[in-house]
Amino acid sequence: MFNKIFKLIIAGLIIAFAIYQFIEGEIGNGIFLLLLSSIFIFLYYRNEMILLAFLRMRKQDMIGTQKWLNKINNPETALTVKQQGYYNYLHGIIFSQTNLTQAEKYFKKALKLGLTMDYDIAMAKLSLAGIAMQKRRKREATTLLQEAKKLDKNNMLTDQIKMMQQQMKKI
Repeated sequence: MFNKIFKLIIAGLIIAFAIYQFIEGEIGNGIFLLLLSSIFIFLYYRNEMILLAFLRMRKQDMIGTQKWLNKINNPETALTVKQQGYYNYLHGIIFSQTNLTQAEKYFKKALKLGLTMDYDIAMAKLSLAGIAMQKRRKREATTLLQEAKKLDKNNMLTDQIKMMQQQMKKI
């Protein structure tokens, strides 16, 4: 919604006004303004459009997810590097149901830019392994599955990994 630099400028101005309120003796107003500025600082690191797209994704609404992602104009300048990674990750998930080549491109770009959570990296690698398996690249799929297995520390993807390994034995 706002440019990332604009968010920091707004946060800085609010913090400056909060300091003024502290000097004037209005402690309650100063504390409230500091809390308000923390929202803008949070939104600098977590883009609001990507957060809303994740909420749509959680409800399995791919069209709604795509709409929120389309509202981000020029993601290379509007987003930080990690946010660009999640932008591409979400696009990869959307395209994995329709266009595997496009999805593979988005997942690889997301991994190159970086994702914060190990679970997300494991999910991206698992999806890439599935795409590689579909394209009959067994060696690449095996490598990606092993990497996903190492990253899945909470064993949330164990069933999917075992299912893919069973399917790879059939190839």
